[in-house]
Amino acid sequence: MRYWLIKSEPDVFGIDDLERVGREPWNGIRNYQARNFMRDDMEVGDLALFYHSNAKPPGVVGIARVVSEPYPDDLQFDEKSDYHDPKSNPDDPRWLMVDFEFVKKFPGMVSLDQLKAEKVLDGMLVTKRGTRLSITPVEPKHFKKVCSMAGVKM
Repeated sequence: MRYWLIKSEPDVFGIDDLERVGREPWNGIRNYQARNFMRDDMEVGDLALFYHSNAKPPGVVGIARVVSEPYPDDLQFDEKSDYHDPKSNPDDPRWLMVDFEFVKKFPGMVSLDQLKAEKVLDGMLVTKRGTRLSITPVEPKHFKKVCSMAGVKM
């Protein structure tokens, strides 16, 4: 099993939305490295820290689980979508997505400042300046520490 951190803006789609719908396609990823993580490394059953970005403060608010293999992101072919990619070919789609399901909402947010202050989390990509990827791998020890900081046993 691998661990991930997935980012979403809470006013667009937050942990409460995932809890409400239960399962959601993680579409709109338009970064090759993030796409490659989904395509090459994510497996059904992997767990992800759900991170609210562009929030005040930003931070980890819960856990989601990968529940599908990667498949073509349909928004790349929708001309009305902000995620439309006219260069993507339906016979060889450029962009993929996976589905996530809700696992747990944390009792409180573990803020980015708290993550940065915790020495055990040194090296966690979200704490590094300039890291803007919406999907990043997380080491098992980092995943467990963030859960512990939230008061959640995993």
